[in-house]
Amino acid sequence: MSYIIDRRLNSKKKSMVNRQRFLRRYRQHIKKAVSDAVDKRSITDIDSGEHISIPSRDLNEPLFQHGQGGKNTRVLPGNDKFSSGDHIQRPEGGSGGGGGSGSGASDQGEGEDDFVFQISQEEFLNFLFEDLALPNLIKRQLNGNEEFEFRRAGISNEGSPGKINIIRSLRSANSRRIALTSKKRRILRELEAEIENLGDDEKNKEQRADLEIKAKTLREKISRVPWLDDFDLKYNLHVKNPVPTSKAVMFCLMDVSGSMDQATKDIAKRFFLLLYLFLQRNYEKTEVVFIRHHTSAKEVDEKEFFYSRETGGTIVSSALKLMDEVLTTRYPPSEWNIYGAQASDGDNWNDDSQVCYQTLTENLLPKVQYFSYIEITSRERQALWHAYEQVLSDFPHNFAMKQLANVADIYPVFRQLFQKQTE
Repeated sequence: MSYIIDRRLNSKKKSMVNRQRFLRRYRQHIKKAVSDAVDKRSITDIDSGEHISIPSRDLNEPLFQHGQGGKNTRVLPGNDKFSSGDHIQRPEGGSGGGGGSGSGASDQGEGEDDFVFQISQEEFLNFLFEDLALPNLIKRQLNGNEEFEFRRAGISNEGSPGKINIIRSLRSANSRRIALTSKKRRILRELEAEIENLGDDEKNKEQRADLEIKAKTLREKISRVPWLDDFDLKYNLHVKNPVPTSKAVMFCLMDVSGSMDQATKDIAKRFFLLLYLFLQRNYEKTEVVFIRHHTSAKEVDEKEFFYSRETGGTIVSSALKLMDEVLTTRYPPSEWNIYGAQASDGDNWNDDSQVCYQTLTENLLPKVQYFSYIEITSRERQALWHAYEQVLSDFPHNFAMKQLANVADIYPVFRQLFQKQTE
């Protein structure tokens, strides 16, 4: 039996295979550390690597050791206390003492600090977005930006040597040789039969020699027909066929009205940044549309969405109406998977919550794959939340709503909203 060992080194001069095995073994510790790190980080460094600490008690490895009794011979080099034949008593008790995180100094016991190691940005994001996916994502045929796959489409007379069809090429060569030499072979068979009929009689010697010369000439002509010619070569033909692909657009709607204080806006930005990283990492063909709103809504770029300081009153329906206009103009539902995510503190102007209900149920939700709403508040729920509860009862399969009270709720709620669905 052959054993193949991968000893390629990574940048840290450690075996990559051993590192991956280690990450799989302590997956639960790492996932908990990643979850805790998201709450503590600022918006600008949310996607960087992380130091992971694993308690030393969880790193114990199985080991074999001698039990009580028996005879053991030990060699103690550099010994200046014992002589041959001396009996050394086995120490009693365990190591004791605890780790380096003790609350006070002590002159007894020993222990180990927690094991700390660094995971890269790539590994951090892998754990961060593990088992997450856009709900209800389906494949659609696209116009102008398809993915292609090569499929067999018969035989061609031209192609690359790697695609040559040997059987069809030999069949073509054999057919050509038969077509070019069939008449000569028929005449040759007749001559050979006539020569055989003449026998070895001396009277027919001259005639027999003449027939043999003709037969020899025909054999030479037949042998000069090439066994394989260029136009005998046949190649497998492959053509590009468009295949359906998953292409999605995510609408990010953020309330920036005056009722949203800086702490609430920071929570909303953290949620949308987490969503943006998730889309950029897990999906190649995903577009993101950023919409900020107060009394009016405006489509903005990524920088203005996260850093603009514009504020005003609150009319939530303005963002929903703008989303409907944009998707109607640029993203037809027959070609796109459409998603929406909305963040607000729940404060809305008078009767506008009922307008939000109508816009969602009549215009948006029949077109979108999934729409999520998060309300960032710890106070009593208001009219907008109750209006969205009616939406949830009407569209339970592609609408979800959650409440956030503080930064620690962001990542758990994010995982609940985008948990991969089991079929």
